[in-house]
Amino acid sequence: MTHATVLFADMRGYTGLAERLHPVQVVSLLDEVFTVLARVTAAFGGEVFHMAGDRMMAGFGVRDPTRSGACAALAAGCAMLRSFAPMAARWRHEFAVITGIGIGVHSGEVAMGSLGPPGRQAITMIGDTVNVAARLCDRARAGEVLFSGVIATALSTHDDGSDMGARPFLQLPQFELHGRSELLDIWCVPAPERLAH
Repeated sequence: MTHATVLFADMRGYTGLAERLHPVQVVSLLDEVFTVLARVTAAFGGEVFHMAGDRMMAGFGVRDPTRSGACAALAAGCAMLRSFAPMAARWRHEFAVITGIGIGVHSGEVAMGSLGPPGRQAITMIGDTVNVAARLCDRARAGEVLFSGVIATALSTHDDGSDMGARPFLQLPQFELHGRSELLDIWCVPAPERLAH
């Protein structure tokens, strides 16, 4: 077991994109997205553990037991949104498709394990922390980062030296994540249009 922060990033509008475009074009666009997400992950000290379909899972603080990686992961999530925005604008102009990225971040204990068929096993993160981050990602709107109260606490203590600057955060009403019994404190780095309302 180790303490780490898990980030999930998932594309919004992917089903419509795949329906409208030729599969070869879809592969090219996904490669473009994953290249950007992986580059941002590495820039903030994270590690990509899984990419499938239109979703990526990354871990922060996995190799450094002195840091949770919470602030770095949240900063990376915000950077991913900024990096994806011009790409989405270009795709809208070139292909008439509307896309976005939703991100979920949670921190806690994870188990590291090798999963997969013989000869094709890969190291991944497993546990409730991973499940919560994935559910938060599912709930995030395009252009938003949803994160747990654990991350919010880390922001107040700057546990890993990452500077989030004057980013606006919103605390959302508690809600129950699918398949999980306990209510969760949820915070949000909102899309600009949510702040405008």
